[in-house]
Amino acid sequence: MRTRAGTIGLALVAAMALSGGAPPLAPVVEAATGCTAGTESDFNGDGVRDIAIADPEATVSGHPEAGTVHIAYGGGRGAEEVSQDTEGIPGTAEPGDRYGHALATFDHNGDGCADLVVGSPYEDIGDQADAGSVQILYGSPAGLGKGPAALDLHQGKGSGSIASSAAEAGDWFGYSLAAGHTGPGRPYLVIGVPGEDLSGGLRDAGSVHYLRDSINVAFNQNDNGASGLPENDDRFGYSIAASPYHIAVGVPGEAIGDRTFSGGMQLLRHAINSDGNPTPVGGTHQDTPGINGTAETGDQYGAALAAVQYRPPGSSSTTDTLVVVGIPGEDTSTGEDAGRVITLRLTLSGDVTQVADIHQGITGVTGVGEDGDYFGQHLTAVNTAPGSTSTAQNLLLAVGIPGEDIEAAGGKDSGGVQIFPLVGPPGDGDVWLEQGLHGLPGQPGVREYLGTSLSATPQTLHVGKPYGLEADRGVHGIPWANLISGGTGAVSAWRPGEGGIPTGGRAFGAVVR
Repeated sequence: MRTRAGTIGLALVAAMALSGGAPPLAPVVEAATGCTAGTESDFNGDGVRDIAIADPEATVSGHPEAGTVHIAYGGGRGAEEVSQDTEGIPGTAEPGDRYGHALATFDHNGDGCADLVVGSPYEDIGDQADAGSVQILYGSPAGLGKGPAALDLHQGKGSGSIASSAAEAGDWFGYSLAAGHTGPGRPYLVIGVPGEDLSGGLRDAGSVHYLRDSINVAFNQNDNGASGLPENDDRFGYSIAASPYHIAVGVPGEAIGDRTFSGGMQLLRHAINSDGNPTPVGGTHQDTPGINGTAETGDQYGAALAAVQYRPPGSSSTTDTLVVVGIPGEDTSTGEDAGRVITLRLTLSGDVTQVADIHQGITGVTGVGEDGDYFGQHLTAVNTAPGSTSTAQNLLLAVGIPGEDIEAAGGKDSGGVQIFPLVGPPGDGDVWLEQGLHGLPGQPGVREYLGTSLSATPQTLHVGKPYGLEADRGVHGIPWANLISGGTGAVSAWRPGEGGIPTGGRAFGAVVR
């Protein structure tokens, strides 16, 4: 069974520096009959959003923590379960693979049906434990995985930088994923490999692979223009977020001076530079001028990231990005590891400025930062009107606070979620979410860690409840209007044993897309 990650992850082992270009991963094809182009997360192309829900700790064919992914089709069209023991899915379910540890969606082959990217960072490749793999499962009118054959990616196989690198123990290839479409509409995929070793004996320095059209390259802190120098335990690629114009890579193990695991972040543009890589536009940490705070040991700046398109007032286009940076190990005046979040504006030309500093000690913000809250350990952000000027009503952030105690209910580590506007002062419109509020069912309990699983669409905030009482486990979709304007819209629910989803599982909803 594989070694499990803690707050930042245990020590990793492995790999070689990466390089190279390659032919496209898959050709762009005509829209499949029955697919409706332009609807995100629509795996069967019927024009209705679907949802992918992972249980990476699920037992499959008797193998503990092999992992599985449930697909619930919108419009009441049923559900299916996908694992490495499913016909047509590469590989074999094995103990500790944790299939579904990371998920992403995009239309990779351009046929109008969304495709699902599944990361299995603890997959053994040959005799290399926890080397990791990534699969792209293609959508079709018959459902996910019922059309083109799945694409199986791991280091040492295929083409480009992925083929030219080696699958070695502890690489964690696929630990993080980001996928989408660039401003011109080209599909891209970014794969984090935070356990990658680099030349010079650097252990767990980390790297990422970037794939788009004919581009198949790797980027790390050894490359020209990168922020900072690669070091042991940097874990470059532990987290990734991207918008149509920019990419953010978390380096939460980065040492700032002698302050280990203080953390940092690399920012890039999708535009390819003369070295064949996405163009670096700078990096930040808490000692960067203009960034609030002070770099301290264990802050883990960049352990979680989110990115969303931003159109400032007076602009005729949406080419800027707001990058949200989680700093879950930040100590505040009221608590050790209470946590904090900052937001940065990144322009198309690469200018970076801080626009907000968010934590529970700010005037008007609900709550008090306490020991072990880990505010900002998980993040999701959404632009509900990407073509419009960004406002406090259409640019929203949800912050996971998995260590939050709900004292009134006796809920040690019950967890919570806090919603903030990304335009204007954070305290002007924050909303507190726990079980029993805003249509989220249940009552706060002990060690439920609400806030460990979040994702967003322009209409809905999806909140996973993978832990706690079995009867409470599931995924709930709360309309944004319920949260920001007191709406009473129906809250969707997906639970084991309902809607075609089989009973059982261990961490249903740990990852949602």
